[in-house]
Amino acid sequence: MRKSTQARSQTQAQAQPQARDGRPARRGPGRPRRAEREGPPTRELILREATELFAARGPEGTSLRDIAGRVGIDVSSLHHHFPSKDALYDACFERVHEAERAALAPLVAELGRAAPLGGAPLAAALRALAEGFVDFLEEHPHTTFLWLRRWLDPVRGTGLDEAYALPLYGEVERVLLEAAHAGTVREATPHVTVRSLVWAAHGHVTALAAAPPAGRERERYEFRVWVRRFLEALYGAPPAAGAAGSGAPAEGGVIIQQPLD
Repeated sequence: MRKSTQARSQTQAQAQPQARDGRPARRGPGRPRRAEREGPPTRELILREATELFAARGPEGTSLRDIAGRVGIDVSSLHHHFPSKDALYDACFERVHEAERAALAPLVAELGRAAPLGGAPLAAALRALAEGFVDFLEEHPHTTFLWLRRWLDPVRGTGLDEAYALPLYGEVERVLLEAAHAGTVREATPHVTVRSLVWAAHGHVTALAAAPPAGRERERYEFRVWVRRFLEALYGAPPAAGAAGSGAPAEGGVIIQQPLD
């Protein structure tokens, strides 16, 4: 018995790294701590998996058991973080909204600064905001499909629009109206303008998802060309009389002097 105990002690001592003075060696700098090895917090994992499932199936086609299974926990553990599926569904939209606002808020602020100036600064700010929005959706396509699932029912879930979509888009509308009042653009329908760009961008992401790999670069290129032409048609400098290829009437002139090339 004594020999067996001594043998175990020697084995454990040999297995444990030793410092030169005989004391156990400290954890090396390259070895991750326990929290780092465990990965993201459970709540973030739940939101990540729930967002993907809600985007793919909608709330009716997704159960809490499905989400818990993807995360690797039981439903009771999921309820510890979110009391109901409705609460989790709302939290997914909040998470997406926070990421979108973080990406677009600086661009909206720059548009606000450029609006009273008109001309090239406003043209550049409009283009940067539109392309920044497209870039964000391409990098986070689940955002598009989460919203498309919500919009399948125009009435249900309007509170999500009011909380997580309209505030940001409303800021852009206000900037366009302020620019119109300052005389730097002609804009009578800012709500429809913003909504049209938003829906077109979501449609673009949907087309990307359906396109074969060889067609995706063409889709990306052509959609960005369309965005620039759309903005130029609304806010670009009026063409010279009789200019070939012009699609905008001269009487609709606005004050931005430089087209989006």
